Amino acid sequence: MSERYDYVIVGGGSAGSVLGNRLSEDGKKSVLVLEAGRSDYNWDLLIQMPAALPFPAGKSLYDWKYESEPEPHMNGRRIKHARGKVLGGSSSINGMIYQRGNPKDYERWGADEGMDTWNFAHVLPYFKRLENALASPKDDEMRGHDGPIKLERGPATNPLFQAFFNAGVEAGYNKTADVNGFRQEGFGPFDKHVYKGQRMSASRAYLHPVMDRENLTVMTRAFVQSIDFEGKRAKGLTYKRNGKIHQVEAGEVVLAGGAINTPQLLQLSGVGNAEHLRSLGIKPVIDLPGVGENLQDHLEVYVQHTCPEPVSEQPNLNKLKMPFIGLQWMLGRKGPAATNHFEGGGFVRSNDLVDYPNLMFHFLPVAVRYDGEKAKTKHGFQVHIGPMYSDARGSLKIRSKDPKEHPSMVYNYLSTDQDRREWVEAIRITRHIMSQPAMKKYNGGEISPGPSVQTEEEILDWVREDAETALHPSCTAKMGPESDPMAVVDPESMRVHGLENVRVADASAMPYVTNGNIHAPVLMLAEKAADLIQGKKPLDPIEMDYYQHGVHPADAGTVK
Repeated sequence: MSERYDYVIVGGGSAGSVLGNRLSEDGKKSVLVLEAGRSDYNWDLLIQMPAALPFPAGKSLYDWKYESEPEPHMNGRRIKHARGKVLGGSSSINGMIYQRGNPKDYERWGADEGMDTWNFAHVLPYFKRLENALASPKDDEMRGHDGPIKLERGPATNPLFQAFFNAGVEAGYNKTADVNGFRQEGFGPFDKHVYKGQRMSASRAYLHPVMDRENLTVMTRAFVQSIDFEGKRAKGLTYKRNGKIHQVEAGEVVLAGGAINTPQLLQLSGVGNAEHLRSLGIKPVIDLPGVGENLQDHLEVYVQHTCPEPVSEQPNLNKLKMPFIGLQWMLGRKGPAATNHFEGGGFVRSNDLVDYPNLMFHFLPVAVRYDGEKAKTKHGFQVHIGPMYSDARGSLKIRSKDPKEHPSMVYNYLSTDQDRREWVEAIRITRHIMSQPAMKKYNGGEISPGPSVQTEEEILDWVREDAETALHPSCTAKMGPESDPMAVVDPESMRVHGLENVRVADASAMPYVTNGNIHAPVLMLAEKAADLIQGKKPLDPIEMDYYQHGVHPADAGTVK
């Protein structure tokens, strides 16, 4: 006989951690969190040590190792997509950068039919609820100060950071006091998911502090295979654990597996494009053609430079030094291993057609790829850059009835005129900033792409061959009214259209990707979804002014 829970949450990642905490908060409802990966053990240095972030990606112990189909506009390359295979999900293996996105991202959400309760005024209170922004003044009403996510701000004391910020000003932009505050646009330090030298994952913030709740069960290594339906009502789930098949009954099934796993599980369970499902021998429960469509992501490149001054972090990549750096971290959570090194960057508009930043810069005082491959230079640095709200759209489809088979994904990077134009602008703006007097002392020459890449077509050819995902897949089960044929999730309840007892509360429910790293928006979405799922009155909207180009003075909210 199967067990029964009031809420069964599929996925113990970023959204699932929030939901596990909030849905069990009153002690009255029983909650089960099913995570297919293993636990995020406190002794696991590759998870807990911030600077170890390059190591888990690509390793099957930590990473689901998804990859796209040959991308038609990127010379047929398959793009690898690391996704966390561990409690905390991708928040346990990501770059730990905290970006809310621009307020206008949510104004865009709220402008769509039926989405008015997802504009900036309505999501701001949930950002504030989740945050403990340690570097922000307590009287800063734009930021939260009591939430479970403790955020340190990158000190960005390495002289390369200050040179980069100053170069941004010399190139015609501004500095900003807080990219998550009044003014996103400009250059400055970034908030990071690091607290006292250790990764602040969603599971560490939300789940571990409440593991002793009697009404909360967190089960790892539990691979969900299907949602079990009676007609259009979900009655529970089937999952595999320790080689055995189990079933669990659920008052509500809450999908929090992310933008890849959630549409995959829906399709495996008969929810999606009916024609496609029938072709695989799956009987449709309901025809929802939007499941797996509207796939969005951020693509990025690394513009790398050699540095003639001995100030970069490049020497710390020496394998002989790493044991001593690791020991320093283990003994006191200090040293080069105690930070993610993504301590600053900036947001700019690449052209006059956009009214808020469409490019994000991550500055890194070391020249190394995300997989740990370092540039061949004694000292170096790099900028991560790419368009932030591309109009390229992809899709995700299961290949068979086998839940272990990864779905087919095509992102269609570089498929639109806008995308290609903004990529050329991104590289040229980066070079313009790097050529400023503030960088002259430190700029020993561009390593990648290198001076031979100059024309528009040369730039695009380099992007096709060198770009990687920024690891922000989203929007594959978007919120929207039932009148929208491609909408999947009701924005007022998070229910899947046409079904009973099935909710979605993760990155797949986003209608548009935001203009920054998406971990913070996912936490916000899950916080609000927890209220909607429980039938609670949502937090009151907060109407606050924010910087808008052409509306506020050029130096509003900046620091010199």
